[in-house]
Amino acid sequence: MSLPVQEMLVGAARLWVWLALLTAIFVPLERWFGRRAAPVPRAELRHNLVYYFISSLVPVVLLSAPIALLAALLQPLVPDAVRTAVHGLPTAARIALAFVVAETGFYWGHRLSHEIPWLWRFHAVHHSTEQMYFMANTRSHPVDMIVTRLCGVVPLLLLGLAGPNAAGSAMPALLLVLGTFWGFFIHADLRWRLGPLEWLVSTPAFHHWHHSRREHINRNYAPTLPVLDRLFGTHYLPRHWPEEVGLDAPQADTLAGQLLDPLVPHRKTA
Repeated sequence: MSLPVQEMLVGAARLWVWLALLTAIFVPLERWFGRRAAPVPRAELRHNLVYYFISSLVPVVLLSAPIALLAALLQPLVPDAVRTAVHGLPTAARIALAFVVAETGFYWGHRLSHEIPWLWRFHAVHHSTEQMYFMANTRSHPVDMIVTRLCGVVPLLLLGLAGPNAAGSAMPALLLVLGTFWGFFIHADLRWRLGPLEWLVSTPAFHHWHHSRREHINRNYAPTLPVLDRLFGTHYLPRHWPEEVGLDAPQADTLAGQLLDPLVPHRKTA
């Protein structure tokens, strides 16, 4: 068996283990503390299971070489003094800096996916879910995943916080794992409100308003730090929950249609 095939199989096995863990955590929590009145349609469940593997494997395969190339191309753009200062920070400070830098990149990548029409065509797939639950997190077009991930990774490369020669080179992987888990949490069907903690971290209520059908779909872009939305004027978190989530614009019923329709320039999804 060739090494690439073996690595792909190992990666798929890890995804199954990760899926089993997420299911064991969130299914009971949503059953006990959920707000949803109706079950999720079986077709959407099947689609989101496929999206889970697509959104996990495709960006890794497609981004490995470009990120390595970007790391080499971007290195001369940042003064050595900046990289030396970053490398000289204590480990805890580097982790905190990497987290804030990546979060800011993800915020703007997410926001631009709403504000730039050709990016919205791909991001609309994610907003097409009409019921919030943990697997809605996986419902993302590969192009949308790649663009957003690059927005988070490129600033890390610029500062020397990511890349083959970066100090603490495992940080991007650690941040990705933590961010992925938090993504499942904020999409979950949980009626929890976290009081003062909602000033510090994103919550299901915070992100459900981002998925609201009309008025506030262009709010609450931050994946983890709502202070970014406060800073850039896009924060919205009342005490009540949105009545509806999803899109008014129709989406394809088939998985193939959802993946291929955004590639057609004249397709209108918003």
